[in-house]
Amino acid sequence: MSIACVFPGQGSQAVGMLDSLAESPAVAALLQSADAALGESISSLIASGPAEQLALTVNTQPAMLVAGLGCYRAWLEAGGPAASMVAGHSLGEYTAMVAADVLDAAEAVSLVRLRARAMQEAVPVGTGAMAAILGLDDEKVAQACRDAVGDTAEVVAPANFNAPAQVVIAGHVAAVERACVAAKALGAKRALPLPVSAPFHSSLLEPAGRRLAEALDGLTLRAPTVPLVNNVDVAVESDPARIRDALIRQAYSPVRWVEVVRKLRELGATRVIEFGPGKVLAGLVGRIEREMPVHAVYDRASLEKVMEECSR
Repeated sequence: MSIACVFPGQGSQAVGMLDSLAESPAVAALLQSADAALGESISSLIASGPAEQLALTVNTQPAMLVAGLGCYRAWLEAGGPAASMVAGHSLGEYTAMVAADVLDAAEAVSLVRLRARAMQEAVPVGTGAMAAILGLDDEKVAQACRDAVGDTAEVVAPANFNAPAQVVIAGHVAAVERACVAAKALGAKRALPLPVSAPFHSSLLEPAGRRLAEALDGLTLRAPTVPLVNNVDVAVESDPARIRDALIRQAYSPVRWVEVVRKLRELGATRVIEFGPGKVLAGLVGRIEREMPVHAVYDRASLEKVMEECSR
C-alpha cells in the first residue's frame, strides 16, 4: 500500500477543529511548540475562537498548518502508516514539508505567519478579488481572463486548477468581474465571487514572494524524506535551493492541483488520505482520480474509521 498524504489550505478552518484530538500527546506537544514559535496562544484561538479572529489570514494560515499536521501526527501516534509521498494545496504545501521533514513545525508556523502577512499586505484591501468558475474547461477560463484584461493594465488569470471544470481566478476586482461575465458567455455554469481578502496566487502577489525569499534565506531546508509534489511545477525536488525557489514562486503562481493529484498516482499512490479539517481535498481528489480510494482524517472518529479501512 502506497499512501499519498495531502494537506488542505485555508478555508476549512473552524473553531474547535482539534478538540477531539486534544488528549493526544503528539497534538499537545505540537500546539505548545506553535504557541512558543508565535509568541502567542494560537492553541487557544483554535480551541475557542472567536471565529472572526481565526478567519483572519494571518491567523488562519498558521492555524491550518497546525491542524493538518496535528491530524497527521495523531494518526502516526495511533499506529497509522506513514506517508509514502505528500502534497498540499497552497498553504498545505508547507504542512506537507513538515510531514516530509523539510522544515521543523516551529519554523513552518513562523514562516506561514510571515507568508500570510506578506500576502495580505501585497495588495491593498479592496483592490483584488477571486472567483470560482464552474463547468468550463481550463482553456476557456484562460480565454475569459484574456478577454477581461483586453488592453487594460489590470490583471486576472487562473489561480487554482482545483478539479476538472473547477478553476479559481484571481486579480483586480473589476477584471475578475469582467472575467466572470466572459466565462458565462463562453458556457460556464456558474461564476462565484469568493469571500477572500487578497487575490492569492496571482501575479499581484509578487511582492509577497520577495518577502518570502528574504525569510527563507534565514532557514535551512532539508531534502524531503519522502517525495513531495509541489504546486507550482508539479515536480518532486530534493535540492533545497530548488524547493526554496518553488515556494517563492508558489505565492504568485497558480496551484496546479489536478496535475499534482495525477502526479501522485503516477508515482505509485494506491490511496490518498487528507489530513486536516474538512474534506475539501478528498472531494477534489475523487473528481480527479475517480478510481483512487480517498479518505479524510479530521477528528478522532474519522481517524479510527480510516485506520480500520486501511487495514483491510
